Parts: sequence; C-alpha cells; structure tokens
Amino acid sequence: MSSNIDSNKSETPQHQPYADMVMERDLPVPMEDGVILRADVYRPKTTEKAPVILTMGPYGKGVKYQEGFAASWNWLISRYPDILGGSTGSYLTLGTVDPELWVPAGYAVLRVDSRGSGRSPGILDILSRRQATDLYNCIEWAGVQPWSSGKVGLCGVSYYAINQWLVATLHPPHLTCMIPWEGAADFYRDITHHGGIYSNVFLDVYSALVSSIQHGLGTKGPTDHWMKQPASGPETLDQASLIGNRSGFVCNIKKHQLDDEFHKSRTPDFSKITVPFLSAANWGAFGLHQRGNFEGFTQSKSRQKWLEVHGGRHPESFYLKDSVKIQMRFFDYFLKGEKNGWDKEPPVILTIRYVDHFETRKEAEWPLQRTRWTKVYLDAKNCSLKWVVPPHPGKVRFEALGDGVTFASPPLERQTEITGPMAARLFVSSSTTDADLFLTFRAFDTSGKEVDFQGANDPHTPLAQGWLRASHRRLSPRRSNPYRPYHTHERKEPLKPGAVYILDIEVWATCVVLPARYTIALTVQGKDFQRPTWQEEWGGVPLRGSGPFLHNDPDDRPVSVYSGKTQIFTGKGRSSFLLLPIISDTARAP
Repeated sequence: MSSNIDSNKSETPQHQPYADMVMERDLPVPMEDGVILRADVYRPKTTEKAPVILTMGPYGKGVKYQEGFAASWNWLISRYPDILGGSTGSYLTLGTVDPELWVPAGYAVLRVDSRGSGRSPGILDILSRRQATDLYNCIEWAGVQPWSSGKVGLCGVSYYAINQWLVATLHPPHLTCMIPWEGAADFYRDITHHGGIYSNVFLDVYSALVSSIQHGLGTKGPTDHWMKQPASGPETLDQASLIGNRSGFVCNIKKHQLDDEFHKSRTPDFSKITVPFLSAANWGAFGLHQRGNFEGFTQSKSRQKWLEVHGGRHPESFYLKDSVKIQMRFFDYFLKGEKNGWDKEPPVILTIRYVDHFETRKEAEWPLQRTRWTKVYLDAKNCSLKWVVPPHPGKVRFEALGDGVTFASPPLERQTEITGPMAARLFVSSSTTDADLFLTFRAFDTSGKEVDFQGANDPHTPLAQGWLRASHRRLSPRRSNPYRPYHTHERKEPLKPGAVYILDIEVWATCVVLPARYTIALTVQGKDFQRPTWQEEWGGVPLRGSGPFLHNDPDDRPVSVYSGKTQIFTGKGRSSFLLLPIISDTARAP
C-alpha cells in the first residue's frame, strides 16, 4: 500500500537494457470460476527451467515505476543515485523485484494484475478471500509452466507482502518460500482500526489509488508503458459500471466498526502458516508496515523463519543493494538449493538505530531474551516519568482534542538501548462515555531537540506510537502478554463518565540507543500526534509526525463523545506506567 499515482514523468539514466531475456505480456491465467487474469513474465533466454518470483496486486503490471509513481521514484533516485546497480531500470514497477537483476541470476519474474485491477477483469475487492484464492491459482499456474522449475517464491512490498500472509494459510503446493517485505497482516489492527479507532485519512487516499488503476478505465486510465495500450484494460466503462465492479472498500470498512467476519476474512490465521519465510519490518512504519511483520514472525508455525528489521523510507529499503543481496541469498537457498549457509543464519537481523548512525546486529529470538522489562511510572504531580512508583496519588486532566500531556524523564544516567515491543497501563477517566488515547514515545537530546528518524512515510517519525479506544479495552487473556496486550475489539463497552478504568495499550515496537543525559517522554493525547510544521506530503496529506495514518472521521469520532476531558491517574494504588524493553548488555535501567 503505497503513495498515490503521480502523473509527473521521471527520467531514468539510459543505458543498454538487459537483452538476454524473454518477455511475454498479457499471458492468460485462468481462475476456476472462469475469470482470466493477465500476467507479464520476464525469464532467462534458455532451455533450462527457472524458479519463479511472483507478485499479484492492484498497482498495474504495465505502470512503470518512474512514470506512475514519479514522486516516490524521484525521492529514491535523488537519495540513492546508484541504487539500480547493474540495471537500467527499464522494467521496474512499484513494489516488485527488478527483472534486470533477477533474470540474469536465473529467475523468472512473474507479475499478475489482481482481479478487477489493471488488465484483469472482475470485481475489485482487495485483500479478500477471493483474491487469496486467485493468488493460490496464480502460484499453481506458475509452478507448471514449461519454463518453470516448479518452485515459486513470493517477494514484494506493501500489498505484494500483505497478500503473502493470506495465501500462505491455503498451502499452495508450489509455494516454496516467501519474503513479505513491509506488509501488514491483521486487517483490523494493522490497517483499518488502530486500537479500535478508524484510520480514515490513509484509507481514503489508498482507495483513490486503487480505483485509479481499476480494470475498465481503459483510455481514461494510465498507459501500459511496454504494450502501449491502456494499462487498465481494453474497455472504457462508464462511471456507474466501474462503481458496480468494485466492492466499496471504504464504505464496507465503515460499516464494520468491530473485528467481525469482514475483517477476520482478510486476516491470516498464523497457526496455518508453515512455509519458510523472511519477514522484513520497518522500525518507522507505525500505522501500517510494522506490526504485522513482527506478528507473522512470532505467531506463525513455520519452522524455518527469519525476521529482518530496518529503518528508512518505504519502499526504499526493498531496492537497496544490501536488501537485494539478502533477498537473493534467501531465494538461492530455498528455490535453487544452493548450499550458501542461509540455514545457519541467525533468525533475527536487526538494524540498530543510534542517534547518529545505524548498525546491523544478529540475534537468536524476538523479543530479545536478555530484555529487561522495565516499568517507568507516570507522575501527574509534575508530569514526569519515574523509575519507581510515585509515593503519592495524583491526577492530570486535559482536553481530549487539545495538545494532551507529556510526561518526561530526568536525564538518563548512562547510554540506554530500548529495543522491542512496548505497552502502557493507564488509569483513566473521561467526562463522556468514551475516550480515544493516542500515545507517542519520544526522546530529546541535551538541548531539548527531539530525536526522530526518517520513517516509512513521515520524514520526522517519533520513536513509537500506540492507540486505544477506551470502550474497546477488553483483552483476550489467551492472546495477551505483558508487553503486547491483545484487545478483542468484538464489542463496545461505554464508559461511565467520571469512573476510573484500567487501559492496557499496545505500543508498536521500537529500537533506539540513546546517549547518557538524553531524556525519554510519553505524550498522551485524545487526537493524532502532529507537529506544528511539516515539510512533505503523501497523497496531499501533510506529514507532521504520524504520516498519513490519521484518525479524524466525524462519524467514527463524533465531537459529542470524543471532545470531552480526560484524566490520567498516577501514583500509589493507580500506578500508570510505560513498559520499556531495555537491553541489559547495553545498559541498565537508571
């Protein structure tokens, strides 16, 4: 799920494209219900059979990255002018592997327009069970082609990662392994409702993106760069027909405020996933491309699984040389059978974030076994964070739609690494029948300047974020643990105004090594965290710290309910705290 279509053109340095490659376009891939999906294949010009790297999604197999998503491409090539390596970029599409790098290495690259998108007809219903079945069929089609070795791997970013989790639960026989790179998993918790709060801004922009490449746009849609034909199919349908051929993505989500069958059908059952995989998460991808990659790694039943976590902008990391190297090494082992030592690779590969550089570190598990789970307590008396429970009870009140309250620690006594999932327990009351809690974990240097990082979308992403709607506070005892509370989101339990409730709030994982004398802070608000100024946009949305993952739908957050006054209680008897994953061999809790 990536940035919206940008009509600006971007020039790629022109060299001689890789010539020793067979390219076939608009190949028919039949589904069992009679619908024909369309695929492009790039494969070695040889009689030897090749393993297949497959993607299926709604971004248009004929939409060249540099043309259809120029804003994303321009940023990428300006930041990494040599990112193409040995490629001319002549066959790039958003979020998929580069044929000029993978075909010379002996792979066939197969791209399929998903049902209702691009050149493939049918009803557009993204991440549905129907699409998971279609991807199953595409894998099995690829596995029996005369040019295929019978081994199929999945590899892609965003949507092309999300649907990997779904199809893996169906066990297609030819699926050998997969690399879901920065892809959500839980449709409710990762994508549509953060802590039960509807993520409307991103979903509105994303819905417009998917609709802009819908099958049937014909001459009103983008042009297939290589076929010189409409990338959205040969027919040009009227608006009524187009609307009738899509599921009404946003409308359907708004109808389903709880985690019901609509969301569960689009969420993988990790207990059914057994295929080998490499799950790649982004530290700065709060709101979409982080939580699911951790959950997939920890919850799936695969015996051969790896977790890689990096920083940077989405989807830059997918195309970086070191990333391509690790992707290819993984596939060389599982798809080609090369004895390259991948099976001896530690299961967790982390990019550790320092305030001025990154370091790679390999680990044996996630969360790290040597984590010192440390509670830092909120103190309402002076809005501080303390390493011991404040001896006296206190409370602090704030306007739910105001700037909230920030609890800050004293300066750290020594260098401190905080790496892992986080959670908060807050004692809260509201003047109304509900309250939304937006938590932002932050850090500041000795001059008071905030520590932030280039995130997946936002250029100034804080260290971590978490959300919870108080009426969704019910936990699943079976699926919760202290560092990752798991809410059922199956019913609403309104608050009694003025009554105090215990709220356990999941805060998405973080990684940072802070120098001595730096401070940490927790900001609690009743609305999205946003800085006063911004430098960049995503799909027309100003990026002010929370990226495009904003929650301001008036139907979901009526002013009469969510503009009240919220109180946080602290100290003895009501010890609100933030649970920190402090890594013991780097530092001890101050």
